[in-house]
Amino acid sequence: MSEQQARRYRVGYALAPKKVQSFIQDSLLNHAKDRGIDLIPVQLTKPLIEQGPFDCIIHKLSGQEWKQQLDDYSLRNPNVPIIDPLEPIDRLHNRISMLQVVNQLNLCQQAESFGIPDQIFVQDFKTLNDPTVLQDLKFPVIAKPLVADGSANSHQMSLVFNKEGLKGLNPPVVLQEFVNHGGVIFKVYVAGDHVTCVKRKSLRDISEEKLGISQNLLSFSQISNLITKDRNDDPSWKLIEEAQLPPVTFINELASALGKALKLHLFNFDVIRDSRIGNRYLIIDINYFPGYAKMPSYETVFTDFLIDIVCRRRSEMETAEMKEEAEGIAS
Repeated sequence: MSEQQARRYRVGYALAPKKVQSFIQDSLLNHAKDRGIDLIPVQLTKPLIEQGPFDCIIHKLSGQEWKQQLDDYSLRNPNVPIIDPLEPIDRLHNRISMLQVVNQLNLCQQAESFGIPDQIFVQDFKTLNDPTVLQDLKFPVIAKPLVADGSANSHQMSLVFNKEGLKGLNPPVVLQEFVNHGGVIFKVYVAGDHVTCVKRKSLRDISEEKLGISQNLLSFSQISNLITKDRNDDPSWKLIEEAQLPPVTFINELASALGKALKLHLFNFDVIRDSRIGNRYLIIDINYFPGYAKMPSYETVFTDFLIDIVCRRRSEMETAEMKEEAEGIAS
């Protein structure tokens, strides 16, 4: 029996009850246990520093009090990885700052290009009614709340077809250019070095003719109601089945570069293929600690990620101990 098989690792998870229900499923607990990982719930009513011991902590909580608890715990347990630090997570709670890093990335491959859609931030109604601010805006646009904290309000979006439709918005909002993308969105799940890309239904393309006769504003909740779950009744399912995934090497390199730039291990990003340029991809959203349970074989992927983290940290500690012993003998 190898050391990895013999030794067990305790991974604490600090998650909101709703997240626990969707993510900490029996299939994950059992698979992780079989691989030597025991997932232990962090008691949210008790100080973190009084709990453990842990070999690693994963979390999706926020706030100054929680930050202080993480700081206190790290000060006393500097060798326990905390996935992930709050500061880079907070960047993803703002729809402007979350995408700023994308245009700073440099990839080795040249076959595909990437970027983000044109977008502007509208602070208030005065700005919304200022023609000089919106003069370069090309319709249609997607209006998104500035705050992306996972709440119901942060998911309330609208498709705006013309200037008249802007009157129905409630600033502050981010206005993001709508780009035709074949009605398919690619969701890329990242867990450290493990990357999974899946296809999902998205908004249908909008032709110039349709743009001229469309209503002014359409909320995303209305759009989701128009998309049926019955494959026989919904032609968009055919778009999903026929759509080709982006090249694996491109997505993996993009995911790796994003993770390093964001300083995060657990996130996903939404990508669309620009119908105007077949090999150009646009990142339209980034989320921290997404719904991994929706991902194929998430139990295996996430357990592999946890093993990477705890074993890598143990290896680093053993290397440091050997170095100290060598220096002690030399002196």
